[in-house]
Amino acid sequence: MSALNATSDTSFSMFILIGFPGLDDAHFWIAFPLCCIYLIAIIGNCTIVFIIKTESSLHEPMYFFLAMLAVIDILGVNSVIPKMLGIFWFNSREISFNACLVQMFCIHSLSATESTILVAMAFDRYVAICNPLRHASILTGSVVAKTGLVAVIRGAILMAPLPCLIKRLPYCRPTVLSHSYCLHQDVMKFSCADISVNIIYGLIVIISAMGVDSLLIFLSYFLILKAVLKLNREARLKTFSTCISHLCAVLIFYIPFIGLSMVHRFGKHSAPSIAIAMANVYLLVPPVLNPLVYGMKTKQIRQRVVKMFHRNIIRPRAGVRGGQTGQLS
Repeated sequence: MSALNATSDTSFSMFILIGFPGLDDAHFWIAFPLCCIYLIAIIGNCTIVFIIKTESSLHEPMYFFLAMLAVIDILGVNSVIPKMLGIFWFNSREISFNACLVQMFCIHSLSATESTILVAMAFDRYVAICNPLRHASILTGSVVAKTGLVAVIRGAILMAPLPCLIKRLPYCRPTVLSHSYCLHQDVMKFSCADISVNIIYGLIVIISAMGVDSLLIFLSYFLILKAVLKLNREARLKTFSTCISHLCAVLIFYIPFIGLSMVHRFGKHSAPSIAIAMANVYLLVPPVLNPLVYGMKTKQIRQRVVKMFHRNIIRPRAGVRGGQTGQLS
C-alpha cells in the first residue's frame, strides 16, 4: 500500500520506454535499420527543401506546401528517433515526465499541422484543375505563408491541452509505456484516476482535426473528379497525374493514423506487437516515403536530383581519372 501511495501522485517524475517486447537481444541490431530510416528521412526531406528553395521554377504554391511538409517530417523524426536509438543502442529507457510531455506535444501537434498542410495541398490541386485562371490570384505567396502559419497555430492550439490533461493525473500503475516514445493515448491508461476527460478530448481532437481534414480532402477530390471526367481521355490522365503524388502522401499519412487509432480504441485484446508496429509505421514511414514519392513523380525535382548527383559524384570522378591520365602521359 505504501508503494502504491508513493507513486499515486502528480509529482511522478519518470516513465520507462519500451523497444520491441520479446526482442531485447536484437535491439542492438534493430537500431541499424532504424538509423538508416533516420538518415534517409533527413537527407530526403532536406534535399526537397533545398531544391525547392534554389530552383526558381518550383516557386509555386504546391511546392511551397511540399517544403512545409518536408520540414514537418524533419522535425517529426528528430523528436522521436534519437531517443529510440538511445533505447536500442544504450538501453537508455528512462524519460522524465516533463520530457515525455514535450515529446507528446511535438508528435501530436506536428501530426495535426501535417494534416492541415495536406488539406491546403488538396485545395491547391482543386483550384489548379477546376479554376486554373484564378490559381495565381487566389494562392498568392502571402496566402501560402499565412496558410502555413495557421497550420502551425492550429496544431499547437489543438494539442496544447493534452500535456495539461496528462499532468493533472495521478499514476499508481507500473509506468512502462507500450511504445518507444510518448503518445497521449498510451500514457493516460497508466493513471489510477478517471480518464474520461482525456478520452473525450482525444475524440474531439481526432474529429475536429483529422476527421474534418480528411472530409475536406475527400470533398476536394470529389470536385476534381467531377471536373476531370468532363475532359477527353488523354487530358484526363494528364490532369489527374498532377494529383498522384499528393494522393500518395494523403494515404501514407492517414492509413497508419486510422490503423493506430483503431488499435488504441478497439484493440484492447489484440497482441501488443500490433499497436507497436502501427505506431512505428505511423511515425517513421511518411517521412521516408514522402520525399521518395515526390522525387519520383515530380519531373523538376527528379531532374534537379539527377543534376546534383552528376555534378557532385560523376564529375569529380572524371576529374580524378583525367588527372591520373595526365600524370601517366
